[in-house]
Amino acid sequence: MKVIVNIQLKKGVLDPQGKAVLHALNSLSFNEVEDVRIGKQIILNIDGKNKEEIKKRVQQMSEELLANTVIEDFEIILGDN
Repeated sequence: MKVIVNIQLKKGVLDPQGKAVLHALNSLSFNEVEDVRIGKQIILNIDGKNKEEIKKRVQQMSEELLANTVIEDFEIILGDN
């Protein structure tokens, strides 16, 4: 099963990379962009069919390794394949 983990900085945590992209977009006259937050996406292929168990395991993976839960939030999206 394909599982996607989207990770982004928590609100209130400074995002210097996002600010740099915002500045660059504005300097290129994309002035409608008001804010940019940079995150990461991790795609896992997990062996198994039990969605509840897979989500529980990926939750553990995310909390223990994939995300820094002090400064990052994450969401888990389970695929159909």
